[in-house]
Amino acid sequence: MRLRSGYLLWAILFCSSCTAQNSRTAFATNSNNNTLLWEITGKQLTHASYLFGTFHIICKEDIPFGPQLKKAVANVQEVYMELDMDDPNTTLGAIRLMKMRGDTSLRDLFTDAEYQRINSFFTDTLKMPIILFQKMKPFFLEALLYPQMLPCKATSGVEEALMQLAKENKKELKGLETMEFQASVFDSIPYKEQAKELLKSIDSLDVSKKYFAKMVNVYKKQELDSMETMFNDDQFGLGDNEDILLDQRNKNWIQQLNTIMKNESVFVAVGAGHLVGPSGLIALLRKEGYTVRPLKN
Repeated sequence: MRLRSGYLLWAILFCSSCTAQNSRTAFATNSNNNTLLWEITGKQLTHASYLFGTFHIICKEDIPFGPQLKKAVANVQEVYMELDMDDPNTTLGAIRLMKMRGDTSLRDLFTDAEYQRINSFFTDTLKMPIILFQKMKPFFLEALLYPQMLPCKATSGVEEALMQLAKENKKELKGLETMEFQASVFDSIPYKEQAKELLKSIDSLDVSKKYFAKMVNVYKKQELDSMETMFNDDQFGLGDNEDILLDQRNKNWIQQLNTIMKNESVFVAVGAGHLVGPSGLIALLRKEGYTVRPLKN
């Protein structure tokens, strides 16, 4: 999946002797790893926390919020996402930080023929003039393609739906990263390389649609092993940018979570790609000494 987006949880503490035990008996475990919802205990934690994999845009009816997920959100103190989604500064900062640095514009990143293909796609398919996006980083522009790949008109980010669920349960939202940091991640990948990926997505839209549909299906079925295989695909995976976009960020989050989970019960929701593989959050948490259990969802 060329989802570079994106290429971004809590109850009152009870007695230390009973909280972890109660959380283990209260939640039903899954028989295998086919779940997006995981419980984190052990390593002297006095309360369970939870990990959940999101998808940045999906048909609303496909959002996988089961009863146990809703219960987990109700039980925790705070919800952590990649970004603090209810902070107005996040939205305002995104507008500014999506722009390329210096005088670089989209026109500078393509040949005349390539730019014409981009321009035609935005005009004819997206019904938006490309001139509006001259300063935007190409990877962010890829997000505009995703609705074209879904078979529905009513789309939503899983994070958006989770934010609403958190508000209904009066849970505070926090972010593991700032918009400034996420912008710096994309700035570290050359704009020419980003432009190449954007053009590739547009030129092979039919192929991208099929791959996107497969990824959505894997996500809906919560098949993490299949998801890992797709991320390792030479054609659609993250390639040389996996370390920047996934691995290093995962390590940074683990350092934060070591401190956060000592003090409170949290629900952590990040892109599902961050969960899988030897450098994924599940493996890293276990390496840190936590017990990470798959929960039915």
